[in-house]
Amino acid sequence: MLSFEALKTAVAAGTVDTVLVCLVDMQGRLMGKRFLAQHFVDSAYDETHCCNYLLATDLEMATPDGFASTSWESGYGDYVMKPDLSSIRPMPWLDSTVMVLCDVLDHHNNPIPHSPRAILKKQVARLQDMGFTAIMATELEFFLFEKSFEEISKSGFRDLTPISAYNEDYHILQTTKEEHVMRPIRNHLYAAGIPIESTKGEAEAGQEELNIKYSEAMNCAEFHTIAKHAVKEIAWQKGHAVSFLSKVSRDLVGSSSHVHQSLWKDGKNAFFDPDAELGMSDMMRAYMGGLLKYAPDVTYFLAPYINSYKRFQKGMFAPTKSVWSVDNRTAGFRLCGAGSKSVRVECRIGGSDLNPYLALACQLAAGIKGMEENLPLAAPAKGDTYGDSDGPEIPQTLRDAAKTLTNSVMLREAFGDDVVDHYTRCATWEIEEFDRIVTDYEIARGFERA
Repeated sequence: MLSFEALKTAVAAGTVDTVLVCLVDMQGRLMGKRFLAQHFVDSAYDETHCCNYLLATDLEMATPDGFASTSWESGYGDYVMKPDLSSIRPMPWLDSTVMVLCDVLDHHNNPIPHSPRAILKKQVARLQDMGFTAIMATELEFFLFEKSFEEISKSGFRDLTPISAYNEDYHILQTTKEEHVMRPIRNHLYAAGIPIESTKGEAEAGQEELNIKYSEAMNCAEFHTIAKHAVKEIAWQKGHAVSFLSKVSRDLVGSSSHVHQSLWKDGKNAFFDPDAELGMSDMMRAYMGGLLKYAPDVTYFLAPYINSYKRFQKGMFAPTKSVWSVDNRTAGFRLCGAGSKSVRVECRIGGSDLNPYLALACQLAAGIKGMEENLPLAAPAKGDTYGDSDGPEIPQTLRDAAKTLTNSVMLREAFGDDVVDHYTRCATWEIEEFDRIVTDYEIARGFERA
């Protein structure tokens, strides 16, 4: 990490000439500007501006109607991008470049409520008022392909050949063949101030996992966002494509982003009670009760696209039921570290395409509500939970998740009506766009036989 004073020194010495000034958009991507470093340290460090459509667009950067915050009628004005000078860090895979993250404000210096950073900050502040700090970690899974983004795009996204030919879960020989990509990812991110722990092969051909050390919630989301961006850029530099799509092929397992979470107080894990069953404090049980009760409400923020729901299939290590279990990877929520000071809950619902700020915020909101309601926690599920006929289903389509989102009283209390309506519109736009498309599957299935 760099202080602002250290950045000024580096600019004066000529070792830094570019500053990436970035916000995080609804999809969890970095958007912003490249500043001449001297101009940034002279004046742009205070603020810059961007079009307000950046927080009301889709993956294609389209400008859908139906958003209350911005429209053609209102003229698409500006937001203020306020650099958070505590977030300055080098980008070692880019020459002489550093980046800084921004809060997004209106022209009266009020946070834009549907900005992902603002949404998570609000939940972190709620916890702080209760005396707790959220400690969280996310796992990043993705596929690494033989060819480049450009080559795959020119093929119409049909030539999706993974970099390996077989399941490489924990496989040292195969992952050695991928070190020309994965080694710089680890080392560059660590040099950027992100506490990388490890990479490994995941449970499919060409599937990778990147693990980052647990940290406070805002740091966790920041680490995830920058790491995902870096993985794409570094793979591109090496001539390969990567994808964080939840389900890249019907024949391959999906990619997830599990969220580990615990609450701490006075430097200790408040989820841990050495005298309680499984080491779970009463507070942890209430928090987990909230995660389970409100899982349908928050599923959109864990699975934001049509494709996200193709991952929820029996026997694919992606959950289909909102139940919890002890160290059981078939359940929607897994208790990890049972009986120890590291006891925590892992949400396994989220896919690799989630926005970490929104995913962490919705988990905290559900957990807080569980604590406020002092919810009971049912006994853990056992065995293969895919066959648990009594377990409540996770919403199985984006259409279902959009409905539970817009009807969620809990999220409207936690995030605000404007925010819920904003993201509901984002979900319904994805549905409308998909409903217009005639897929290859439909043509092949019915062209002659229908």
